[in-house]
Amino acid sequence: MTNWPCDYNQAWTLARASERSGVGLHSGQTGRVRLQPSDRAGYWVGWLDDPGLPLHRLEPQCVADTRLCTALVLGQRRLATVEHLLAALAGCGVSQAELWVEGEEVPLLDGSALPWVEAIGEAGLRNCGRRQVPALPADPILIHQGTGFALAQPADRLRLSAAVDYPQPAIGRQFFSLELTPALFVEAIAPARTFGFREQVDQLLAAGLIKGGALDNALVCDGDHWLNPPLRFADEPVRHKLLDLLGDLALVGLPQAHVFAYRGSHGLHTALAAAIATAQVNGFNPVGMASDSLPLTLSTASVTTGPLPSPARP
Repeated sequence: MTNWPCDYNQAWTLARASERSGVGLHSGQTGRVRLQPSDRAGYWVGWLDDPGLPLHRLEPQCVADTRLCTALVLGQRRLATVEHLLAALAGCGVSQAELWVEGEEVPLLDGSALPWVEAIGEAGLRNCGRRQVPALPADPILIHQGTGFALAQPADRLRLSAAVDYPQPAIGRQFFSLELTPALFVEAIAPARTFGFREQVDQLLAAGLIKGGALDNALVCDGDHWLNPPLRFADEPVRHKLLDLLGDLALVGLPQAHVFAYRGSHGLHTALAAAIATAQVNGFNPVGMASDSLPLTLSTASVTTGPLPSPARP
């Protein structure tokens, strides 16, 4: 499929089913995901290995863990590393779909969203009418976590921006911004692969993580060089951060906003998604609310609104 929607104003689902299987990044176990059409807005997860369980709609309140991936709790089950698949769906313009899963982790495939884009292209798209997007409040939503921040400011069109700042010379400071369309997502964002650092590999393996990581599904940075070049883009790391941002925002749906993340993380991204969801439902920004009344992702973040200073461009 090469004729992607021209923008995100319409709702789209899949025309038919499509499936991929592969190894999970952290579990090292083989998993399978079947993408199917849906007549309901949003993304709904069912289980190929337990089809009697009810489908669950994905939303920020499902987030249970954001260390190195976005992991969700859906009723009795857990599903980890959803971000690349959700980025592919949202980025390609698919606003509603059923995701039938076997296992507890979405396959990593090549470490980017491109294999999922190919699966969506095989399925084709079916138009479902105009997409309904609740408006954001007039004031920006700003989230702080550690040394990073993320903000969403109402805009005429969706724009995503990301900046990273790493001490490793192979990455250093990078900035990427674009007014997103499905075609631009497929070309400029979807191919960007996940990355990690050589000095962290042994520690992560000892912690029982990255059991499925390999040089053919993740870039590995070793100071001033990469262990497995070539890169697909000179600034592939920041593009992948933007991919992760998009996948985490997909939990609430793509807002009509300019979204910017500096030193982004899954915790930061999902906190922003939770804040956007709260603002859209209640019509106000979630400032001053008691932390026990907020989702996990939002209660661990600092939320402010109002006029923003102009941050120095990295």
